[in-house]
Amino acid sequence: MACFTQAVYLLELDRQENRNDESALAPKWWAPFKYKLVETLTDERDGSIFGAILEWDRSTALSDFVLVRPNNAPRAVLSFRGTLLKTPTIRRDIEDDIRYLAWESLKGSIRFTSGLKALRKICDKYGDANICVAGHSLGAGFALQVGKALAKEGVFVETHLFNPPSVSLSSSLKNVGERAGELWRRVVSVIIRPPVDGHSESVTNLGEKKKWVPHLYVNDSDYICCYYTDLEGEKKLATNVEKKLATNICGGGGKMFVSSKGNQKFVEAHGLEQWWADDLELQMAVNDSKLISRQLKCLYSLPPSEQSPVRAR
Repeated sequence: MACFTQAVYLLELDRQENRNDESALAPKWWAPFKYKLVETLTDERDGSIFGAILEWDRSTALSDFVLVRPNNAPRAVLSFRGTLLKTPTIRRDIEDDIRYLAWESLKGSIRFTSGLKALRKICDKYGDANICVAGHSLGAGFALQVGKALAKEGVFVETHLFNPPSVSLSSSLKNVGERAGELWRRVVSVIIRPPVDGHSESVTNLGEKKKWVPHLYVNDSDYICCYYTDLEGEKKLATNVEKKLATNICGGGGKMFVSSKGNQKFVEAHGLEQWWADDLELQMAVNDSKLISRQLKCLYSLPPSEQSPVRAR
């Protein structure tokens, strides 16, 4: 997935450098995997390419004697690039960076609307079980939010987020609010006891529902995504046994893969190329990232009609 996301960066750079089909760099990042480009997502305001849809190329695979698609290889992939600090793209990229920094949301962006439309299209064509959505940095923010939008409708798409943004003013304010809310709940719990009957059954039924579990790839030296490693409760990285168990987990958070190489320069820690490096070593945290759990909380909260009223005793 990281290679496909690199291809989207190069699609835009190929466009900026006016490279033709023979000199283009982007195809080198999907052709070896027997995929083909079927659509680019273009920002109509500046003409920049910010995303792409790649599909399994059956004819090319057969010509190379690859008779069947590998297990777990998706029929189609929607991938988003991150910020490019180049004159043709920097204005719109930074505009969305600021949007996320201020609101922890990209829903007001034209790119969000286009991305969601594209994701719906390939879901309708191939089925949600046969596609993936991926992104790096700002692109991971778009991938997260279009995937979350479909998850609210009960459509669960495999999602891979490389160095997703974790810093926002909105998040900081929510953290303050959560601390105040926790203090208030402690005060209320002293005065009011929770109901014994009914509520526990609703929570049990909620836990039985299928849940969307995005895959996050973070570097703990990257200040843009490092807050995802702030785990709920005690910090717990999976052992080998836990890694096997985690493949069967369907929790309300995400599967988080953490790269930890000590102090690294920002360019290295935030770079996409680290995720296909030969010396990559990962630890997996088991569904307990505080930030991702809060971001996905709205997907699994009980609706008011199902919540049991709290009664004073």
